[in-house]
Amino acid sequence: MDFRIIKSPTQGTLEILERRKGSGNKKMLEHVDAVGLVQGKLIEMIVAADIAEKAVGVTVEDIRGSCPQNMILLAIFGDTSSVESAIEKIKESL
Repeated sequence: MDFRIIKSPTQGTLEILERRKGSGNKKMLEHVDAVGLVQGKLIEMIVAADIAEKAVGVTVEDIRGSCPQNMILLAIFGDTSSVESAIEKIKESL
């Protein structure tokens, strides 16, 4: 799996992720200090989403590719320390 963290994402970066969210939830996330990005096999990403949401107070969204059913990565939204903790917990568990 690949992991990246964007600290203090720009409004443009957040807008890109908002457009690609698979949930269809059009409500913009507020007060996002960091975004964790996780990419891997579909089975790993689903388990990673569960781990992140159970570990700390973050919001996890699937980010879609060009086909509606093509999940390409997870975006973990939250404050910087929560996002870092979620990524660390995923790394420890998988």
